[in-house]
Amino acid sequence: MTLLLIVISLIVFAALAVRESALWQWGAAVVVIGLASGFHFTAEGANYALGFGGWLLLVFGALLLLLAIKPLRLAVLTTPVYGAVKSILPKVSRTEQEALDAGTVGWDAELFSGRPNWDKLTQIRPLTLSAEEQAFLDGPTEQACQMLDDWDIRHNRADLSPELWQFLRDKGFLGMLIAKEHGGLGFSAQAQSMIVSKIASRSVAAGITVMVPNSLGPGELLEKYGTPAQKEKYLHRLATGQDVPCFALTGIHSGSDAGGMRDIGVVTKGMWNGEEVLGVKLSFDKRYITLAPVATLVGLAFLLKDPDNLLGRGADVGITLALVPRDHPGLDIGRRHFPSRQAFMNGPVRGKDMFVPLDYLIGGVDYAGQGWRMLMECLSTGRAISLPAIGTTSIKQTLRTTSAYARIRRQFGIPVGIMEGVAEPLGEMVKRAYMYEAARRLTASMVDEGQRPAVIAGLLKYTTTEAMRDSMDEAFDIQGGRAIQDGPKNYLFGGYMAIPVAITVEGANILTRTLMTFAQGVLRAHPYLLKEIQAVQNKDRKAGLDAFDLAFGGHTKFMLRNIVASFLHGVSNGAFASSPNEGPMAGHYRKLHRYSQAFALVADWTTVVLGGALKQKQKISGRMADLLGELYLMSATLKRFDEEARIEEDKALVDSIIADRIANIEKTFGEVFDNFPNPVFAWAMRILCFPFGRHAKRASDRANYRLAKAVLVPGGFRDRLTTGVYISNDPDDVTGVLEDAFKKVVDAEEIETRFIKASRKGVIERRLDRDAIADAVVAGVLNDNEAGIMRAADEATERAVQVDDFAMTVLDKTAPRSAAE
Repeated sequence: MTLLLIVISLIVFAALAVRESALWQWGAAVVVIGLASGFHFTAEGANYALGFGGWLLLVFGALLLLLAIKPLRLAVLTTPVYGAVKSILPKVSRTEQEALDAGTVGWDAELFSGRPNWDKLTQIRPLTLSAEEQAFLDGPTEQACQMLDDWDIRHNRADLSPELWQFLRDKGFLGMLIAKEHGGLGFSAQAQSMIVSKIASRSVAAGITVMVPNSLGPGELLEKYGTPAQKEKYLHRLATGQDVPCFALTGIHSGSDAGGMRDIGVVTKGMWNGEEVLGVKLSFDKRYITLAPVATLVGLAFLLKDPDNLLGRGADVGITLALVPRDHPGLDIGRRHFPSRQAFMNGPVRGKDMFVPLDYLIGGVDYAGQGWRMLMECLSTGRAISLPAIGTTSIKQTLRTTSAYARIRRQFGIPVGIMEGVAEPLGEMVKRAYMYEAARRLTASMVDEGQRPAVIAGLLKYTTTEAMRDSMDEAFDIQGGRAIQDGPKNYLFGGYMAIPVAITVEGANILTRTLMTFAQGVLRAHPYLLKEIQAVQNKDRKAGLDAFDLAFGGHTKFMLRNIVASFLHGVSNGAFASSPNEGPMAGHYRKLHRYSQAFALVADWTTVVLGGALKQKQKISGRMADLLGELYLMSATLKRFDEEARIEEDKALVDSIIADRIANIEKTFGEVFDNFPNPVFAWAMRILCFPFGRHAKRASDRANYRLAKAVLVPGGFRDRLTTGVYISNDPDDVTGVLEDAFKKVVDAEEIETRFIKASRKGVIERRLDRDAIADAVVAGVLNDNEAGIMRAADEATERAVQVDDFAMTVLDKTAPRSAAE
């Protein structure tokens, strides 16, 4: 009976925890179990005698019932805990609070909850373009790509050609986000992302040039916050390319630390257009500002001070934004940086005691001091579009070229792509291309539905650009000398040189991963943590106590549910977790639920145990960000497979991607547990999340090899993996030469096999002083038609593997050049 009662009690308590039951229900359950413990059954019959354990349960249950009475609970429990928590939980600064308020939570909150509502994922619309957007992608975007010569841009001009600049202005590329009523294209985030991606697959410098005005720039700020006069004056000019914008945020000493900004504006009176007006005296020194050297309209972020309280906002107004024409007296721009030898325009912006009238403030005086919130709201959407587009297209473009090269290039008589050592990185490139395109399109769709996914945007920025670096390294490893010899024939080097830029801009990856993503994510997406922090920081103590009591009670129930659910999912390996459907990916969805639950528990305990020290424990914070990233990539991959009608050919690919994600998740959880500063909590988390240990394995060598072989064949599989990149079949084009050779080599495959067999038998011999194909015809190995097919493949291969060489004086900048050079 004792054993039975224990089992029943555990079941009851587990059910209460999973249901997140009210405190009185826990009290009532404990009392009932305590009373039931007095029953004893023997051969002589039943008797009742309440023992010490029973009385203890009754007392504890009664205490719980008493604590369910709010005034009593506030007096004996909430108030002491309130005081303790106030000293433990991190204080949210003004800039942090504005960043938190700027974005929205969606699917990321479901992952933090541990109990994902699948509707929040499945109801996000799939990749959708209007007929106008598709026509622009197929028309002007394709034309722009055809005009791009990356070698000319980055080596000869260090700039886009004048013809391309004019084309981008005329066709509205610089005003894609500006509404049609102001002369812009009014395109969706998805369309902007795909247009930038396609251009960047041809030239990263051109992609960045188009990206910046449509990411974080005066156009978006004016549309959302500008005064009617500002919109009327500037938006049409920006939309039609008459004005080229830039936005100056990064200071020399502050970098990404907006709170440490030294750029200052002081409210004062000054002369403007011949009369004395109220304005701002600005002193600033900005750098790394993209498009600054060619900008005609400069956005500025600065700290606004008002020592005489002329605006009625106090002495410290806060971060404020202004819009300054290039020709304004005192504005110093014109020189340029040369980031990683990339040709996109980038440079410093400076000013000393520069006076501007108040109507230069974006949004006017009403928005003075709200600049950080304004920037964060724009960044939360712009960042979700910009760098993920650049990173993803680079991943896909490197796969497209490398798969072609790995098939046409032979070593030891076989295509290098089927060698296991080469197939290993090639298989990884295949998985990245599918997965990161899935994440790119999912995030862009979130933006189009009105979300501002700030945490996901930062997460995707650092994961995508790191994956870009990995794929580019592997492309160079596979293509060898063909990749490292720079020149007009090199289709990889421009993207390779751009990697440090992508890693560094819009928040360096180290900072984004270790300090921002998880710390902001847990505050923003945790169901109760931010409410508790806001409650303890409430200046009205009574209102704060009431709010804290409600949030703390919810947090306690959330924590109990996490404990029980994590253990149950761990014991069952997610067998009873939920799935949005019962399709071929149902098992993977259940694993996603299971690991989301484990993440919810560990994220909660990490934040509660570390408290304000979380900002210093950046290795743990970075690993937690990695876990969130793996869960998001799993989500995007599964959603893409379902949305694309569950293509059977892609199933093995998705299975391999998910296997890798799960293996990474379990490994990262282990690293968190091994390095957690509190060994008791580390042990408890390990037991609750992985009661039988961690046993997940990455996709097998055999599975990865099949993926590599599949991409060495032209067709739908390869095209889906590289969707959205610019593709040319012109043998005179820098990448078209590969596509041309790839198709011809595959067409000649059976003929080539017979030719090689004859060569190995000594019937014919490959040598520079003989025509081996003609010899094969003479020897009866090939007929004339087959010889023609093989010769075409040979000639195409010869063109594709060629690299550039130069006259000595071309690369020697100090030597005189001939007119031809």
